[in-house]
Amino acid sequence: MMNILVTGGAGYIGSHTCVELLNAGHNVIVLDNFSNSSPKALERVMTITNKPLVVIEADIRDPDALDRVFNEHAIDAVMHFAGLKAVGESTEIPLTYYDNNVNGTRVLMTVMAEYDVNCLVFSSSATVYGDPDSVPIAENFPLRTTNPYGQTKLVVEQMCREVTQANKTLSVILLRYFNPVGAHPSGLIGEDPKGIPNNLMPFIAQVAVGKRSQLSVFGNDYDTPDGTGVRDYIHVVDLAKGHVKALEKLHIASGCHAFNLGSGRGYSVLEMVAAFSKASGKHIEYNIEKRRAGDIAQCYASAQLAKQVLGWQTELTIEDMVQDTWHWQSNNPEGYAS
Repeated sequence: MMNILVTGGAGYIGSHTCVELLNAGHNVIVLDNFSNSSPKALERVMTITNKPLVVIEADIRDPDALDRVFNEHAIDAVMHFAGLKAVGESTEIPLTYYDNNVNGTRVLMTVMAEYDVNCLVFSSSATVYGDPDSVPIAENFPLRTTNPYGQTKLVVEQMCREVTQANKTLSVILLRYFNPVGAHPSGLIGEDPKGIPNNLMPFIAQVAVGKRSQLSVFGNDYDTPDGTGVRDYIHVVDLAKGHVKALEKLHIASGCHAFNLGSGRGYSVLEMVAAFSKASGKHIEYNIEKRRAGDIAQCYASAQLAKQVLGWQTELTIEDMVQDTWHWQSNNPEGYAS
């Protein structure tokens, strides 16, 4: 049993990971500024697990707040989710993204060092691969990004590598997510984007529940089976379990290690629409529009390294992903404000 600090623990992936950490017997201390999340998510985490967690409202860029957290709680390891994550928005306010994602991580790692906390799991992204030369994408592929959001993840990864070279007792695992979707099967927690969703699945769900009139499908002329973009979708519960596996590995090897968390196969936009329509019994109205700048035809993971080293692989299917999303959205049509 360990004391785990979870930054951004009220967010979509953070909240699901809190469930898995509590179920695994760990003590969880959540630090979140709730700029893009709801405290209700953490209340529901406690309902799901029937276990308490500590909630601290603060910003990771505030060294005094972090100092208090590390001083009051004997932190064994940190899971770092806190950050901004919208690709489009990052092109409009890049400095805000660098401040939150890069500077926030710098402050966090500085305080970790002061308290001799040497275990970190970092929430990275498949965007660090940019537009890959081929698929499936392995961890040793070239790292190059196409937007400021991806670049902030890449800078933090490089910072982690350099800090572990300087501090031989530090262990960092970088988890590169592909496309997290779905919700907890209880229907109590799920993805609740502020404003217009940036990602496909919550947008489809909002069309199905009547919150939005139709889905925009950007491009149907890609070199893919049906012309629409292909992505590697991973159930958020599988993803959360991957973090627990990474935590178990942290104490074995120092240094900085990167792992893809994906299913290893791709689904097109129209395949996801069809699967969601079948699960919900709702017709999903969509309109084909021009390709978006920066979008790529297909992107899916090689997840072999995570299987070999972490003993992790996805277990949930596309049917689970869409059913659990619909269960969450239909029970919470306005998200946590419902």
